[in-house]
Amino acid sequence: MPAYEYTALNRRGREETGVLEADTPRLIRQQLREKQLIPLDVQEVSDAPKRTALRTSRRGLNSADLALFTRQLATLIRAATPLEESLATISRQTHKKSVQRIVLGVRARLVEGYTLADSLAQFPGVFPGLYRATVAAGEQAGHLDDVLDRLADYTEEHQAIQQKITTALVYPVMLTLVSIAVVAGLLGYVVPQVVQIFDSLDQELPFLTRLMIFLSDIVKTTGPYVLIATVVGLILFFRLYKSNTGFHRRTDRFLLRLPLFGDLIRGKHTAAFSRTLSILAASGVPILTAMMHAAEVVGNIPMREAINDAAERVREGASISGSLQKSGLFPPMTLHLIASGEASGNLEAMLERAATQQERETTNRVNTMVTLFEPILILVMGAVVLVIVLAILLPIFDLNQLIQQ
Repeated sequence: MPAYEYTALNRRGREETGVLEADTPRLIRQQLREKQLIPLDVQEVSDAPKRTALRTSRRGLNSADLALFTRQLATLIRAATPLEESLATISRQTHKKSVQRIVLGVRARLVEGYTLADSLAQFPGVFPGLYRATVAAGEQAGHLDDVLDRLADYTEEHQAIQQKITTALVYPVMLTLVSIAVVAGLLGYVVPQVVQIFDSLDQELPFLTRLMIFLSDIVKTTGPYVLIATVVGLILFFRLYKSNTGFHRRTDRFLLRLPLFGDLIRGKHTAAFSRTLSILAASGVPILTAMMHAAEVVGNIPMREAINDAAERVREGASISGSLQKSGLFPPMTLHLIASGEASGNLEAMLERAATQQERETTNRVNTMVTLFEPILILVMGAVVLVIVLAILLPIFDLNQLIQQ
């Protein structure tokens, strides 16, 4: 039974959207009228994959939704529930219309005779290539429940790592913004108010005070323009970063060369590549296809291109570890574990161990950097405030002498 997206007006004249199942659009309109809704538009989900994919790319599944969907589907399939019925059950359990739209769209495609992987392909913005390739391998091998369990584990672990990194960075970012705001407030408003008492004195002020007055004038006159220029510059930078491949590549290469941050970026993408390649290889995906799909999860362009080049060398008979080593972009420990897995015939386990090691190292490095950054920022902030206070107090200490002169 196909699924249809509808747009209708309720009694208050407001638009409502959703997904219903029926044999024809006419029956969908009839269902809507029975619910006292006025149908405006009814369209089959499977007839508009591009439109639906565009909409779901904006309001579709996040990593938590994808992990939950995958886990529920794996559980139902393991319980010997037919795939079509499993998707229908998941669609009834969710309260998110975007998730329901996707699940019913996949189910409608499945009812038409397509495989699950092909049904997922109509939502490329929701189900990435590695997800679909892994599902296809599971269907071919007859172990779809095991494959979905691996995918759910991967999605949940990826989400947990991202959440840890985000949580660790929230406090230092907020502390930095507050520090900048405090310094700007002191220079833009506090310092000018205090130094007004020295304007009537025909006496040269200390150098530190004159410097603070100079900086205060700059902040007061050009501060708003600098803020606007900074925001506009960041917006233009990120747009250019996303749209211009050459600029994107040069920026990514520069980031890899940065001290501390370069190792952090390299470890993060290496962990994602190793984890993905491990899942695909364990699911029975051919190693060359697995490497190409695993490269898609690597956001750094030089590292992604290095993986694609390595895949070409592997196609010619070279080893995976040796091919990756030529780029010089991957950690030696990961290359050693991959080489060990190739030599022992236990590549999947070694890739998983490499991914776990890199994820743990990345998390520890982030925690270390945050732990060091916080006291350093506090000390810098204290020093800046101390300089401002001294700039204000120095002429006050000499006020009697200035008046006598």
